[in-house]
Order: sequence, then structure tokens, then C-alpha cells
Amino acid sequence: MTAQHEQLTEPTEVDDPILEIRNASVTYDDGETYVLDDVTFAIERDEIVGVVGESGSGKSMFASAMLDAIPDPGKLSGEILYHPDEDTTIDVLNLSDDELRSYRWADVSMVFQGAMSSFNPTMKVGAHFKDTLRAHDQDVASGMDFARELLADLYLDPERVLDSYPHELSGGMQQRALIALSLLLEPEVLVMDEPTAALDLLMQRSILMLLEELQEKYEVTMVFITHDLPLVASLADRMAVMYAFELVEAAPRDQLIGDSGHPYTRALLNSTPNIDAPLEEMKPIPGQSPAPINVPDGCSYADRCPLATDECTATDPRFENVEDEHFVACHHWKQAKADIELNFAGADAAADSAAADNDGFLEGGEQR
Repeated sequence: MTAQHEQLTEPTEVDDPILEIRNASVTYDDGETYVLDDVTFAIERDEIVGVVGESGSGKSMFASAMLDAIPDPGKLSGEILYHPDEDTTIDVLNLSDDELRSYRWADVSMVFQGAMSSFNPTMKVGAHFKDTLRAHDQDVASGMDFARELLADLYLDPERVLDSYPHELSGGMQQRALIALSLLLEPEVLVMDEPTAALDLLMQRSILMLLEELQEKYEVTMVFITHDLPLVASLADRMAVMYAFELVEAAPRDQLIGDSGHPYTRALLNSTPNIDAPLEEMKPIPGQSPAPINVPDGCSYADRCPLATDECTATDPRFENVEDEHFVACHHWKQAKADIELNFAGADAAADSAAADNDGFLEGGEQR
């Protein structure tokens, strides 16, 4: 967008925040183009947050902002506050280069989209683990013992994987090895940017089940970035929806998928394929999301919204708490609940399907 929106954001308060993103914006072209616009969001310790949006919505920039890892020449402004415990606050954007390098692996780690592009194809997988340990001055012997434990937790043969080149592993095995690598230094927060996008449906759901097991065992906070709403709905405790580089809704999972207040969230839910429903019930969202250089004034969803009024095109709605822990940026959220019917099957069906698929995977899949 060529000028920053005037959306006001109300902090999403949580009881025990581990990460707080405050008024975070990412700009290019000397501040003229916004690809993340004044986003404020708090992440609670030990929760799993799903961040959902269409391609180009700004969700990957949101993920990168949490690690102060915006690609040049992008500029990140606002505040990223990390709370390793209740009494300590670290201002991430003011860390030195050495402190930031440690923060990115030891405190907050990231799984990037596409495991194959994350590994050096000329190095065995084990060498990636050893290099990471050496780079952070960790004992290699004990670190590799932990690496083997992580790989086994992900239903991989540790010795086979560590002694393989990336191309010798399947896509699902590569992705699980990358998840193990991201947990090697025992970070408090794991950010995952479309970690299952290149995998088939069975492997996607299986990995989600494994992530849930890892989260419980290692008590790691997870942020799962994806365009696949039903997939993350089977995993997340809380969900947030992005549109045109802003947050438009955030709520506990069941509340968001069962009683969402933003017309875009409802449209996104209703556009989700459901094999148990007639084809005519699937409703694609008309129009296209705006490009960064062409975001309209007022509500950025107004030109696609069936409830849009003159108020919507003139004034950007405030992102605020409209109900208990339910944040929405919409002038007409009450009308959206009343007038836009939801046809989404719900997260329970997705979770049941994932569990069934995962049982088969663990019994005889590609893990060994």
C-alpha cells in the first residue's frame, strides 16, 4: 500500500505472553509500500496459534517479523517483545547482531516453507545439525544425542537420516528432519511458515499430529502460518486471520470457526472444500485481494464484501475486542454473524480425519 492505513489496533491481551508484536509494520520503497501494516498481537506461552490468510496477505512477513528477519531492503518498525519468563522482557529490535543470532535459534526458531531449499544439497543432514551446534557454541556430542531423540520422536530412523543427503529423503522425511533441526537448541517458540505446503494430504495431517505430540513433550509455543484453514484448525488453540497485510480477526479456535465476526473469515470458511457437502455449497470468494501498491482507503475488504457501506470505504475499522477474547476489525461484525451463514464442517471433523490418517501412517508409513 502506498500509504499506511489508519487502522487502530487494540492489544490482544493474554495471561502469560511469551511474544508480543506491537504496531509492527514492514515497508519497502523508502516507506512507501506496506507489506505488513500496524499489526499488534500477543502470543501466550505454551499455546499453538494458527495464522491464516490467502497468498500475499502478509502472513509470511508477520512470521519473519517475529525473528527480525525481514529480507533487505525491507524495513521493520514497531516493537517485538520477547518474555523468556514473567519478569524479563527483551526488545528484539534492539538486540546486537550476536544477540539476535542467538535469539533466532535458541529462543525463537523457524521452519521455513520448502524443506529442500532449507538444506544444503551438498551436505549430509547430520552435518547441518553439527554446524548448528558449533555455530551456537554447544557441545556437539550431547547435541547430537538430542538430535537423535528428536528424529526418533518424529518417527524417523536417526542414523539413516543423519547419514543421508537431503535428496535421499522423501519430502515428508525432509520436512520432519527440518523440524527436528529447528528444535535442536530447545527454543521456547517455534514459528512455522507453511511447513506442510509441498506435502500430500496424508503427510500434512500426520505431521500436524506429530507437532502436537512434540508441543506437549517439550512445552514449546508454536505459531503455524498457513493458507490452509481446515488443516490448522485441527491443531490450533487460537487462530488469527490476515487480509491485505493486516489482522482482521483473532479468537479461540472454536469461536473463530463457529462464530466468526468478520465477513472475510466467514467467506474463507465457506470457500473451504468439503467432500461431505454438495459442490454448490462451496462458495468461492469473488474478486482478488489487493496488491501492496493498490490497497484501497477504508476497509481493505470493502470491494469484496457483501455488507460494505459508505462507512467501510471511508474509515478503516478498528481491530478491537468485541467479545471475550474475540478481536475483529469490522464495522458490521454483528450483521456478519446474523446475515452470512456458515457452512464450514468445523475443526472436529478435520481433527478426526487427521487422527485416522495418522494411525495408518504410524503403523506402516514411510517413517522407517
